[in-house]
Amino acid sequence: MGRMWEPDPSARFQRRLGKSAHELDHSDGKDECPDIWQLDNGDVAVIGRDLTAHYGPSLPVGVRLAEGERLVVIPGIMLSAAKPDIPEA
Repeated sequence: MGRMWEPDPSARFQRRLGKSAHELDHSDGKDECPDIWQLDNGDVAVIGRDLTAHYGPSLPVGVRLAEGERLVVIPGIMLSAAKPDIPEA
């Protein structure tokens, strides 16, 4: 059986969700750029720090990282700022 979901690498960045890291004082304006973007197919891209090696061994019961998946962390304020841009399910 194949995976239930696969990312579409042909999808393009459509719009930022929330505010930029610079607007939220979480970037030096050069190379620290956590971000959240909606892609043109509705998927969401998250740019954050890769902490897979740190958190991987202590994931909660029932949570798994599949091959090719990474656990990234972004500042909480970025997700809060994106809330108005995220549609209800």
